[in-house]
Amino acid sequence: MLSSFQFHHIGIATDSIAKTSSYYLKMGYVMSDIMYDPVQDVNISFLKKEGMPVIELLEPHSSISPVSKTLEKLGVTPYHVCYSVPDIDVALFELRREKFLPLFNPVQAVALSNKKICFLFNKDFGLIELVEE
Repeated sequence: MLSSFQFHHIGIATDSIAKTSSYYLKMGYVMSDIMYDPVQDVNISFLKKEGMPVIELLEPHSSISPVSKTLEKLGVTPYHVCYSVPDIDVALFELRREKFLPLFNPVQAVALSNKKICFLFNKDFGLIELVEE
């Protein structure tokens, strides 16, 4: 099952979408509109460029956002890698067997056309996001 995971995007924690996106725009990326994601309490924008990975910028909406803690410790930094999966429930089952801990049950994500997402953590791998195709 893990072999069916497909790279979707990399999430970058930032305290300012405007500041961080300016560098990507200079590299030729095109930026989406900024939207609010209540699940993570963040503002989100996606940056795309032909032949390059999709970048998701995550800016805390308030101090209770989990992204805020990451920024306090590390500053602007890669936050997670997202993989698309055919069936999120099957993927969760498989990842639990590999000692990944789900941070919450799958929910719909406004930033990804209301597709189901879930975040998981493994101390040897880091934070990942799953999005159901």
